[in-house]
Parts: sequence; C-alpha cells; structure tokens
Amino acid sequence: MWDLLEPGIETVSPALAGEFLTTEPPGKPPEWDIIETEEHYKSRWRSIRILYLTMFLSSVGFSIVIMSIWPYLQKIDQTADASFLGWVIASFSLGQMVASPIFGLWSNYRPRKEPLIVSIFISVAANCLYAYVHVPASHNKYYMLAARGLVGFGAGNVAVIRSYIAGATSLQERTSSMANTSACQALGFILGPVFQTCFALIGEKGVTWDVIKLQINMYTAPVLLGAFLGILNIILILTILREHRVDDSGRQCKNINFEEANTDEVQVPQGNIDQVAVVATNVLFFVILFIFALFETIVTPLTMDMYAWTREQAVLYDGIILAALGVEAVVIFMGIKLLSKKIGERALLLGGLIIIWVGFFVLLPWGNQFPKIQWEDLHNNSIPNTTFGEVIITLWKSPREDHSEEPTGCPVEQAWCLYTPVIHLAQFLISAVLVGIGYPSCNVMSYTLYSKILGPNPQGVYMGWLTASGSAARILGPVFISQVYTAWGPRWAFSLVCGMVVLTITLLGAVYRRLVAFSVRHGRIQE
Repeated sequence: MWDLLEPGIETVSPALAGEFLTTEPPGKPPEWDIIETEEHYKSRWRSIRILYLTMFLSSVGFSIVIMSIWPYLQKIDQTADASFLGWVIASFSLGQMVASPIFGLWSNYRPRKEPLIVSIFISVAANCLYAYVHVPASHNKYYMLAARGLVGFGAGNVAVIRSYIAGATSLQERTSSMANTSACQALGFILGPVFQTCFALIGEKGVTWDVIKLQINMYTAPVLLGAFLGILNIILILTILREHRVDDSGRQCKNINFEEANTDEVQVPQGNIDQVAVVATNVLFFVILFIFALFETIVTPLTMDMYAWTREQAVLYDGIILAALGVEAVVIFMGIKLLSKKIGERALLLGGLIIIWVGFFVLLPWGNQFPKIQWEDLHNNSIPNTTFGEVIITLWKSPREDHSEEPTGCPVEQAWCLYTPVIHLAQFLISAVLVGIGYPSCNVMSYTLYSKILGPNPQGVYMGWLTASGSAARILGPVFISQVYTAWGPRWAFSLVCGMVVLTITLLGAVYRRLVAFSVRHGRIQE
C-alpha cells in the first residue's frame, strides 16, 4: 500500500541474513529493504507486547468491580444514594480525562517508563484504598469516590501506551498493532466481570486480617488482585520495556526519550502536522465512543421497558448480550487487520459509521404493537430523569430481593409508553450485532489514522487529548441518553443518534482526503 520514494537506503546482503531483518513487503522493489538487527527487532516487539498487557490490565481495573460498586457503596455508607453512585462511576473517566494529557506530555520529554510506572503505582495505591474504604468511621463514600477517581487517573497511561506503539511501529505495522491494542482492551472489559463473578463465591463476609484491618471478601478481593497484577506489571516494565522509535518506513529514529545516542539512527523527519485532520479525528473519536457509551447504558432499561423483563432477567440476559458483543469486538479487531490492507483505514472507518447508522435505524419503533404498561409505581425500573447514577442502578439491585411480585413493563410515568410501538426483540438483537461490528471498526481505525497523521514526531500530548476526548464521551453519552429516553422515548432518542451519525459521516467526507499519513502528505511515501 505504501511505496517508498526516498533513495539511498542500503539493501541487506545474503551474508547478513542471519544478523539483520528486513521489512520488505511481498512484490516490492529492493529499495524497500530496511536494516534492523534481530536483537533490536525482538526487543522492540517485546516492549510492544508488554504494553498490550498493560492495556489489558488497565481495562480490567475498570471493569473488575463495576458490577459490585453499588452494593458495596450501600454497605459501607448508608447515606450514599443513586446520585452519588453516578459520581463514583463517572470519577474513573474524569480522572482519566485529567491525567491523559499530563502523562502524554511527560512521555514526550522523558523515558516512557517513568509515566507508566508512576501511573500504575497510582492505580495500585488506589486499589488498596478501595479495599480499606470500610475502615473510616464516616464519609466512607468519599473515600470510594477518591479511590475510583485515582484508578481512572492511573488509567491515563493509555495515552502513553498508544503514543509508544505509534512511535515504535512502521506504517505497515501500525494498523495491526493498534488492532491488537484494542483487542487487549476489549478482552479486559470482558474478563473483568468474569473475575468479579468468581470472587462472588467468597461472599460478603469473607475473612478478616485483624492485624492490618483488611477484609477479603467479594468486594475487596478483585481490587487486591488488581493491585497484585499492577505490581507484576511494574516489574515487567522495569525489566523488559526498552525505548524504541522508528519512522514511517521502519528505520530507527533518534529517540529523545532515551539517554544514549546511536549513530545508526536517522533524524526524525520534519514537517507540519495537519491540525485540521487532528481536530477532525478527535471529533470522530469522541462521537464514536459517545454513541457506544449511550448504547451500553440504554440496553438494560430498554429491554426492561420493551420486554417486561425483571431486574434479574435484565442483568442476566443483557450481561450475556454485552459479553457476546465483547467477543464479537475481539473477532472484528483481528479481522480488520487483514481487511485494512485491502481497502484502507479511511474506507473501513466510513463503512463502520454506516453500519452503526443502520444499527440505530433498525432500533426505531415501528408498527401498531405496544409494550406492556407498568401501572404500578416502581422506582428505578427504568431510567429516571434525575441523575446519571440512577441510569445504571438497576444493574446493582440485590439478587436477594423478592421479585415474585415485581411489576414489569414500561412505566406509565413515561408518557411515551402509551403511544410508542414496541421495539421487537429481533430488532434489538440485529441492532446489537450491527453496533458490535461498526464500533470496533471505527474505534481502531480512528486512532490508527490519528497516529499516522501525527507521523514520527512525539505523540504523547496528542494521544493524551484523544484519550481525554474518549473519556468525556463516556461521561456525556449516558447523561444524554438518560434525559432524552426518559422524556421523549426511543423514537426521538435513536432518531437523534441517527442524525448525529449522519453529521459525523458528513464530517468524515469533508476531511476524507486530509486523513493521510504524515509521510504521504509530505511526499516521502506514496499511498
């Protein structure tokens, strides 16, 4: 896909075959041969794989306690309500949004080990704090808020991870590496709740280590495991991670993050970054994560309203659906590595947005069949119109409650229930599959293109802003859908989402020709 224009690159002789590796694509001329020692190649990919693991552990840190936060919050502090739960959930994304540009800037001027180790240490300390939030005599909910916010702050290292991988891979390797990064992140989100479920066998009481006042139960065991894995991750980074930087063609560049100079390294190519493309890609990334965040949020209340599921049924069935979407996402991440070589990243991004639009269009209610109406006054059975915390509170309803007489259906307090047609289960499942295809495609293509637009220059700050925009989307998406869905119903909510996707496709069309790699824009490589 990329043809090198720069002359003067030495080829590798057969005598050096055992000592050097090349990155020559099949069918390309000999000038594509790029000298890279076998030792450097192995070290570079060992470092990248360590960061795959770091990304996986970062997402596990978020998801491993997400299903148990509400009952634990109620247990440690009786004054905590659903509105405060919203702040606890949002604090992770808020912390990540603040930390991402900071860690990104740090990684531009210092060895990447430093922000990585500091950020992981913060996450380890925050997990330990979470395990002790029951100890203080009062204000326990604020300690939990601080703990989750600090875990999110530590997760700001995602910007450093993406920046490192972007700088340590050539254009040919970039899409595959970014897809692997996303797959590890998605796998962490899938396995986190699985770990939580396993720890549920310990029970609420668990065991207590009186000497250090440590309770090991179903709420604290997951974060203690997270702290242990964080320490292991720090050790691996200290012992294995090395600073590597290559240009778009795969040649070693002078590394400002490393103290030792290497005379064999080439200087970083100079040139201006296309700021219009940078801003446009940030907007695209924000919208993509915004849409998926609101979809995840609306799944439970929508299925309870439309199909008269109880809380327990909704948690079980929707949990299975979301887990299946996670597995689907991993498969898509692996598949688009091959597909991108044939049709390109921009086309995949456009195709993903179109698939997302179709997915939400399918969700629009049609016909003359209406949902079952819930006439009884039942609080928290669907999205209330007050706080973000209450949007997802149904996920934490205690399974010990008696649901034998639980009212089900679409609450009459939501006036639209009386005149909005039901969304059939087949519609919902088709929509979920389509969104599960479109979202991972758009996700990985957007920041793959972003990294290529930025070129071989340090990307820490730029990746920090991209991560921050994604964090903001995860905060605002649930708030948006909770308000619109409650007040106006699914027809308005999903129509607005469809309109938003159309505007995003229009934006992509307007900047389509500008979303090219740095080296292509400056004429060093021909697309």
